[in-house]
Amino acid sequence: MRFNELKLSSEVLQSIEEMGFENPSEVQESTIPEILEGHDLLAQAQTGTGKTASFGIPMIEKIEDNNYESLQALVLVPTRELARQVSNELQKLSRNKKFIKVVAIYGGADMGKQLRELKRGASIVVGTPGRIMDHMKRKTIKLDDLKFLTLDEADEMFDMGFRDDMKTIIEKTNMDRQTLFFSATFDNNIKEFSKLYQKNPKKVIIEKKELTAEKIKQYYLELSRNMKTEILNRLILINKPKKSIIFCNTKRMVESLEGEIAQKGYKVDSLHGDMRQSSRDNVMKKFRNNSIDILIATDVAARGLDISDIDIVFNYDLPQQAEYYVHRIGRTARAGKKGLSFTFITNKDYSKFREIEKYANIKMEKMELPTKYDVERENMENLFNKVNSNILKAKDNVDYTEVLNKLLSEGYSLYDISASLLKMVNESSKSKRITELDKVDFGKKFEMSKSNKSENSNRKSRDKNNGKIKKIKGPKIFINKGKRDGIDSREIIRLLGKHTNVAPSEIGKINIMQNFTFVEIPKNMIKDAIRDLDGKKVKGKSLKAEYSEK
Repeated sequence: MRFNELKLSSEVLQSIEEMGFENPSEVQESTIPEILEGHDLLAQAQTGTGKTASFGIPMIEKIEDNNYESLQALVLVPTRELARQVSNELQKLSRNKKFIKVVAIYGGADMGKQLRELKRGASIVVGTPGRIMDHMKRKTIKLDDLKFLTLDEADEMFDMGFRDDMKTIIEKTNMDRQTLFFSATFDNNIKEFSKLYQKNPKKVIIEKKELTAEKIKQYYLELSRNMKTEILNRLILINKPKKSIIFCNTKRMVESLEGEIAQKGYKVDSLHGDMRQSSRDNVMKKFRNNSIDILIATDVAARGLDISDIDIVFNYDLPQQAEYYVHRIGRTARAGKKGLSFTFITNKDYSKFREIEKYANIKMEKMELPTKYDVERENMENLFNKVNSNILKAKDNVDYTEVLNKLLSEGYSLYDISASLLKMVNESSKSKRITELDKVDFGKKFEMSKSNKSENSNRKSRDKNNGKIKKIKGPKIFINKGKRDGIDSREIIRLLGKHTNVAPSEIGKINIMQNFTFVEIPKNMIKDAIRDLDGKKVKGKSLKAEYSEK
């Protein structure tokens, strides 16, 4: 099934496409139609299965433009981290319905800011029970006209002692609301609340999938985004799969990577959701009969793809839903065979990566990035095997005796002649070249930012800071362009490299907002960098660069 089969508006479909989703996950496919039809819902699903979109998409479809006269949807979540995460996703899903405003309400954040946002009006509030109760007492949140009440990760809210708060909040809402409960388990608390506060709910249970870990050796590699294609190339050269699948999250990435891989001399083709069935069938025919040995695909290919001899699955992009990881990896280790998987992890992926491990009940093994010397050593081993299996017996080497004798008469030793011939054989067989990487091949290892590793997984450090994320120290450059202008971190690094003397290693944290960006660089370089950047063009637009201590 595809999202456009779910009877969604063009605005929501556009938002889904912009987020890179192509097909609904299992929980989304099961719940969205039921919610759109107006049913209450009791859904059991693990974290990472796409639950936010499951309730978010139909909620956004049914919210009306009422000029913020009343709050239309409330989502209760157990933690401030989840409140931020859910509100961010709902904002993305509703970006093309301009009249919808999502506000996150949670403890440990500026109450004044929350009050101002609520005063300006909200269509959807995502919040933790304690802070929602605070606003109810202040009468800054009124729950009289809700269309939707959603409890996300309800079992965790019970475990954290929010039972009474949840009960108080629910009983202050209007009776004609639509009530949605999402939980990893259906314990007695959930069942009791469902009986008390839901009307004939539809029940959806998504079974937790586990991987047969002993058959699939699963590795992850920490790297920066610009290393991905070369590291992929090296893994292929070292492991020499007869058949492999590379998964990307978007059609655009699939097409881009196909071009890069093809240029390196591989037999490759691609598969994504926008292809006609005849084209897809043709690609799969080539893959099955070995006309191509690498298939690059979006997650649409993971469903129903029945190929029994795939050696390796590469997660070039980390899947957007934990469930997709299970589908992807399940393409290898079929028919009793063993399989390999390699998953690429960048800084921004780390919390999702840990979520996937938890969901699939696995522990991936970290692999160091393969160096050019690893590739060359593997080439030497292959060369030995190739020559060893083709050594000529005395009776078969008569035709080459005359040439050998001439070389010996020139004063060359058998050792010199053999080494030269091995070099010639090796170079003639190397059709795939490797590109050197600074932080892989020259003694300096790539290391992932510790701050990103601990994001969402090290709550103790946040508690010591009263729940606040530690801010960047030192001055920054303010740039008047952001996400809305197509700016990303790579573009910022490219700009600094092109127009200033700031090296990539000297760039600190880059904060990219919708309309502007902050870049941290050494204090002694900031004045010259601002001067060099100011007025330069990016994507056809002039930049304004200023000093900031924010």
